Amino acid sequence: MALSGKLTKKLVENLGAGRHGDGNGLYLVVDPSGARRWIVRVVVKGQRNKKGAPLRTDFGLGGAEIVTINQARERALEYRRMAKQGLNPRFNARQKVPTFEEVAQQVHIDRMPTWKNAKHGQQWINTLRDYAFPKIGRMPIDSVDQPEVMMCLAPIWTEKHETAKRLAQRIKTVLDVARSKGFRAGENPVTAIKDAGALPRVKAKVKHHKAMGWQDVPKFYAGLQTRKAMAAKALMFTCLTGSRTGEVLGLRWEEIDFEAQLWTCPADRMKAGEAHRVPLTDEMLSIIEPLKELRSGFVFEGQKRHKPLSNMSMLMLLRRMDVEGVTVHGFRSTFRDWASEVANVPREVAEKSLAHSVGSDVERAYARSDLLEKRRVLMREWSQYVASGGVKELK
Repeated sequence: MALSGKLTKKLVENLGAGRHGDGNGLYLVVDPSGARRWIVRVVVKGQRNKKGAPLRTDFGLGGAEIVTINQARERALEYRRMAKQGLNPRFNARQKVPTFEEVAQQVHIDRMPTWKNAKHGQQWINTLRDYAFPKIGRMPIDSVDQPEVMMCLAPIWTEKHETAKRLAQRIKTVLDVARSKGFRAGENPVTAIKDAGALPRVKAKVKHHKAMGWQDVPKFYAGLQTRKAMAAKALMFTCLTGSRTGEVLGLRWEEIDFEAQLWTCPADRMKAGEAHRVPLTDEMLSIIEPLKELRSGFVFEGQKRHKPLSNMSMLMLLRRMDVEGVTVHGFRSTFRDWASEVANVPREVAEKSLAHSVGSDVERAYARSDLLEKRRVLMREWSQYVASGGVKELK
């Protein structure tokens, strides 16, 4: 026979923020955010707090979206029975199985030293926060199975497919860790869903960064040269080097060997996680050498002292120049097209210039050279073309 109380299922679903009593020490707590959870307040017989008063303690019983009202009443009754016998439920209740969110947060903390950078680590937990925690975050980790995983993935599987794939991988990691700690058993439900083909097949759409035609770059570059803003200097350097935004904006003086005309971008700023050498041309050096006078830690200093430009600074400059439909990253594609159509260099040289991996794992194992000198010739020709105003042609 089910236990009774003051609350009903409808009230549990609709009560506003606050603490709502069901009777016998059981309360429904509704946060301002709308999250709902059960707690029970008990007085442990014969035990006193530090002030000598009867030991009164609140214990969480789980989220209301997971724990039904009858389950909450049964758990509350178990806690009250222990308290009446003089047993503190904190130490005598059955070992608590952590929630999915608790395990996920711990996995995030444990793996912090391994993240490529702080931003990547934050993205990892943010995906779970946005798409998993609202639905399964308060569930005991051993209760998460295929229906619960589907509840997280299905709503975004087609509309946000890349995000959904990352979410699936991160849920799988959390569940695998929980199993290794003895909180779960059996096959990982994410794997089972994949093997069963339970989610529709989505044809991946390749997203290309919108790029400027290489024929238009010299005129555009000439316009940049008339501007004094730091964003213009950074964009000129980005265009000439074919580097990514983060690689350029994070550039520090100690990474540059002026004598050898070489910039070595460290592994932690490279997408592939390997240091990348960029040959510097006279045109590139003419952009950055005058910036030494600022005596900043970063070559392209932003509005705050010893801080780099923001990630949006170059894109906003493009918009101010009325250059629509073009992204900063797109200049890498522009360079790649020029290298193929005009410079006619071997594919390996062009790809290495963009810090792309070339060939299979076996081929890369044997091809240890980064083709620096060949790339130096290519970058010199590209700089000459870009800074020519469109007049100079390659022989």
